[in-house]
Amino acid sequence: MKAQILASAAIAALLAGCTTTPGGEIDTMADTAVAIPEGSGYFATQSSLPFHAPNFDAISEDDYLPAFEQGMAIQKAEIDAIIANPETPSFANTIVALETSGRMLGRVSTVFFALTGANTTDRLDEINTEISPRLTAHYDSIQLNPELFARVKAVYDNRAAMSMTMEDAKLLEDTYEGMVHAGALLTDAQRERVKAINSELSTLTTEFGQRARNAMSEQPVFFDTREELAGLSDSDIQSAAALAAEEGQPGKFAIALQNTTQQPLLPSMDDRDAREKLFKASYHRADGTTDIDTRMLIAQIARLRAEKAALFGERDWATYAMWDRMAETPKTALDFMGQMVPALAATQRREAAMLTREIAEEGGNFQVQPWDWYRYANKIKAERYDLDEDAVMEYFQLDRVLEDGIFEMANNLYGLNFERRTDLPVYHPDVWTYTVFDSDGSELGIFYFDPFQRPSKRGGAWMSNFVDQSELYNTQPVIYNVLNIPKAPAGEPQLVSFDWVNTAFHEFGHALHGFFADQRYASLSGTATARDFVEYPSQVHEMWATWPSILSNYAKHYETGETIPDELIAKIEAAAQFNQGYDFGEVVEAALLDMKWHALSPAEAAAIDTPEKVSAFEDRALRELGLEVDLVPPRYRSTYFNHIFSSPTGYSAGYYSYLWTEMLDRDSRKWFRENGGLTRANGDHYRATVLSRGGTMDYFKMFENFAGRRPDVTPMLSARGLIPGDEAIDSEVADDGPAKVGDAGEGTID
Repeated sequence: MKAQILASAAIAALLAGCTTTPGGEIDTMADTAVAIPEGSGYFATQSSLPFHAPNFDAISEDDYLPAFEQGMAIQKAEIDAIIANPETPSFANTIVALETSGRMLGRVSTVFFALTGANTTDRLDEINTEISPRLTAHYDSIQLNPELFARVKAVYDNRAAMSMTMEDAKLLEDTYEGMVHAGALLTDAQRERVKAINSELSTLTTEFGQRARNAMSEQPVFFDTREELAGLSDSDIQSAAALAAEEGQPGKFAIALQNTTQQPLLPSMDDRDAREKLFKASYHRADGTTDIDTRMLIAQIARLRAEKAALFGERDWATYAMWDRMAETPKTALDFMGQMVPALAATQRREAAMLTREIAEEGGNFQVQPWDWYRYANKIKAERYDLDEDAVMEYFQLDRVLEDGIFEMANNLYGLNFERRTDLPVYHPDVWTYTVFDSDGSELGIFYFDPFQRPSKRGGAWMSNFVDQSELYNTQPVIYNVLNIPKAPAGEPQLVSFDWVNTAFHEFGHALHGFFADQRYASLSGTATARDFVEYPSQVHEMWATWPSILSNYAKHYETGETIPDELIAKIEAAAQFNQGYDFGEVVEAALLDMKWHALSPAEAAAIDTPEKVSAFEDRALRELGLEVDLVPPRYRSTYFNHIFSSPTGYSAGYYSYLWTEMLDRDSRKWFRENGGLTRANGDHYRATVLSRGGTMDYFKMFENFAGRRPDVTPMLSARGLIPGDEAIDSEVADDGPAKVGDAGEGTID
């Protein structure tokens, strides 16, 4: 996904600007008496490196706090200059001037929050804790400034008489509506309370993210003997021994937790007690079982969000937060997910019974539990599809996946070429860099690839920009992808699971969305789209991971060089619908849990005022879903649900987006297959209609321009096994969301 940095940094990117265009200077501060201070230090000017890429060798931790302070002071003066301008408010002297304010603050924010996500330190965490509420207050002083809003509103009210491009009109609309959504139309007292809430949320969510990361990175699970880890590979056991030694317990073994509830090593572990120990350490992360507890932070965040929504006259945070989403309302999202629950619940029960039978056939005398699920599901999958996951990994060596797979896909579809470079400073030795060349041979941008797991990195995978594309700024994109692949021991080949292959293709889909940006304004550029649209272009690019011509180019056995056999790929694809009760269920549960937290009224949220009540609410909310949550826990429990609790907004009331965009993705895959698949013509069409459009137009219209029709939910339900693939149903999506698909019934997921 795109980087889930603090909302303050996202706003910084929105408001950051510069004063040049391809046609010359923009002097938006003319005729005002406001003096604009000059900055000093590294971030005062653009980097002199290619494409203004950050010079990490020239940046120290001591640079950040002064740069933040200077950047805020400069932008405050720029805003004062807009307000003091004696000329009649216009698009240029108000809307563009606002767009071009805060350039220095934008530069320091993009670098700082990239590092706090990917390679943080104690000092960076300290700065984050200090600066986040100050940034929130700074942006509130802009968004909630009544004099600034009066100028914006004057331009907005006169829009019918103005001659504007489509992108100009979208910038004006977004600026006005964004300020209204921030509280510009509230009373003075209400605005002051919104500012206080925003400041509190900034502090609380920053602390949540840090505690959740510490609960993962600082609390590995220790085992006393090698026998407890029987079933793991020698390299996994060596890594566990090395980690235990690093943690001050030589002679023992330690497994680092990953960000999701399920842990990737569980299926290989023979010792059931050891599996249970690892699973429960993950499941009980940050819930008070150890000295790290995020529950009161959750209670406070939920209460403040509900209170803020009420100030705007909305019944709950979800309704308030979804104002700019493609789905638009919580009901649309809930109806969309709810139509899947009956078949999904039946599948979970059926799969659990199947797994328990497999356990009994092996001589076990126990019912399947979450720490058993993937072990026995993988056994059945291996028997049914004759699929050996370890054997599959031998065909996926990381450098080949990237350079001979992902880059080959980008070349075939879009004509791109890539050149590895070693001259650019990086923030960690494991980061790779490339120049990206467009189909005409011109330089398109710079790509950073940061693949490996480390304690200084939060969990998951994401994409973001160091530099945004903008015609107004005359800048081209500098983009990074971050993954969390366990690093192979020194001297061993870096093999990756097929899940990580898919993730790498996914994140590069985000990168392409950024590289193909073709906007005048950075705040509308590339991936600056709605939460429930931004994952769609990235998900589509996963389809090319198994496209025959691409697969044969990169999936080579690391020892023999043999291309992965067609029959093995057929098994991978046939197995893709297997175990949907868990794979799909954990995502649906997380999305519905997110909505439950954000459907609370102020009174309901205020009543959840102890850690125990937080746990009780989560338990009750999950059980109300009608799914088998004891056997299939959500992908993230509340206590480490970074997507929704580690930034003031983030994916709150938005985790459903992964499911919504999967609908768009699966329908788009159908279009590609029906129109010739992996061709330059298809790639150029997708680039022109979707990837290059940024946030400049209605998302349903954007999809219709690509596919020639409204999106259809049927391919998604078929891909998930919730309906037969050849079943024709009426499932066209209207402006208010997908038409309901009836209960798919039992027996539809294999």
